[in-house]
Amino acid sequence: MQKYYEEIKNIGNSTFVVKSTGVEIGEMVRVDKKCGTSLFGSVLSFDGENVYIQAMGTLKGVSTCDRVTFLKKQMRVVVGDQVLGRILNSSGAPIDGGPEVHGNEVDILMKSANPVKRSVPHTMISTNIPLIDMFNTLVESQKIPIFSIAGEPFNELLMRIANQTNADVVVIGIMAARHDTLHAFVENARASGSLEKTVMFVHMATDYPVECILVPDMALTVAEEFAQRGKKVLVLLTDMTAFADSLKEVAIGMEQIPSNRGYPGSLYSDLALRYEKAIDIYGAGSITIVSATTMPGDDVTHPVPDNTGYITEGQFYLKGGRIEPFGSLSRLKQNVIGGPQSRDDHGDLMNTMISLYADSLKAKELYSMGFKLSKFDEKLIRYLRLFESKMMNLNVNISLYDALDLGWKILSECFDSSEVRIVQTLIDKYWIA
Repeated sequence: MQKYYEEIKNIGNSTFVVKSTGVEIGEMVRVDKKCGTSLFGSVLSFDGENVYIQAMGTLKGVSTCDRVTFLKKQMRVVVGDQVLGRILNSSGAPIDGGPEVHGNEVDILMKSANPVKRSVPHTMISTNIPLIDMFNTLVESQKIPIFSIAGEPFNELLMRIANQTNADVVVIGIMAARHDTLHAFVENARASGSLEKTVMFVHMATDYPVECILVPDMALTVAEEFAQRGKKVLVLLTDMTAFADSLKEVAIGMEQIPSNRGYPGSLYSDLALRYEKAIDIYGAGSITIVSATTMPGDDVTHPVPDNTGYITEGQFYLKGGRIEPFGSLSRLKQNVIGGPQSRDDHGDLMNTMISLYADSLKAKELYSMGFKLSKFDEKLIRYLRLFESKMMNLNVNISLYDALDLGWKILSECFDSSEVRIVQTLIDKYWIA
């Protein structure tokens, strides 16, 4: 039996309080206004008998004597093939002009899979981006963010990854989106021919903060359903800093004591709850999460990237329109490098090229300061130009094997084989004379 109350307390900007017991976190609430319209919300927290409710919409026109009904159900989303090819808002309603989505509904953000069902990540995801495939390999079921400042092409990088992977399903969650950002994602999916296997959940910049918080939950719930059915699912989330900022706004509205830079003390748990949905399910499918996290002021110690770094398995650091080798890391790449999906020279070539790139930056600094360069320094300067143009340029689109061959070609054009510090057996096998 649904309970209802006719006394609302403490109406704020986006939250209000009802005195009640026996309700659950996340339970849906309907407010029936005296004017005849309704407003929905969800239970955020308790303080004794005071139940804090987050409104999904404006509280304008809500009075203390409106009727509040607890609906005895969580926020739900339609899962399954019905959502493929659709663009939905944060409540799961279509915004693409198509019909309503009907089908099997499940509660959003159910408990994560049992750890015994998790397989060790072991399958490489090809992106045809050399700085990822060769130097920071993306692995199926990995959770990894793109750290970037605003204005960098992180959304374009996400689209590129979506286009190149062989995922069965692509789930995209877009938060605080501008219209041109949404248009770019839709047109990219159409142009690449992947729209029919893609579903998008969108929160526009003009929507309410609580709706932003729902986007990752909607996206990951749909992803879990497909993964349980044996599908390889790629989840793209942008921008998780907007998600965290929405958490902050909601916490401020509830008058919670703020933590670092005003973010709630639960920020780490809130982020981990979503990222831990990445999984390779034993005997079924997988979920790989690639997100964008903007860093205000390019500050990696900002609470959002700082907490994210403890949760995820590395990061791609985007700066100056390209992936930076020294800021980027894939903690799972050792699971696939040198194995059957790679090549025996992968690890040695990768380490050597990064080491020489570090040396070449030092040579460039010496050159800029007017120092006379040695013959080897001049080789390093040439190597620097080739490495940045052929390996770091995001416009380069080649397979891993082609990237490895290109690496040997760059080395042979710049150095003698005795100068590259690679074992002789690999030199004999791959060096290009």
